[in-house]
Amino acid sequence: QVQLVESGGGLVQPGGSLRLSCAVSGFTSDYYAIAWFRQVPGKERDWVSCISSKDDNANVADSVKGRFTLSRDNNNNSVYLQMNNLKPEDTGRYYCAAEGATHITLAQLMCAVPTTRAFGSWGQGTQVTVSS
Repeated sequence: QVQLVESGGGLVQPGGSLRLSCAVSGFTSDYYAIAWFRQVPGKERDWVSCISSKDDNANVADSVKGRFTLSRDNNNNSVYLQMNNLKPEDTGRYYCAAEGATHITLAQLMCAVPTTRAFGSWGQGTQVTVSS
């Protein structure tokens, strides 16, 4: 069973930085996609960034491009979301999600346009609040 555990959220002032971590365990597939989504109360969960198991570069949503960076550490079975120049509109609960695939192309397709329906495993989320 796949388990995802997020950490690193908190309260930060506008312009500040945070690094979110997602520890992944239980994956048996060589091919998978891992994504970060965020959600504010009353709104849908939106994707932030996604990376497949064989790619070095992540797909990043336009709203955070140039400020957020997603990286993968295979040795530690973790992914990290580095968030710089945070804005109040970045406030929300951030979720790590993962899904295995039978081929790398399928994992890459999941990351091309990530949707919540495509990901079957989710963490509990970590709250990020950007406020002065």
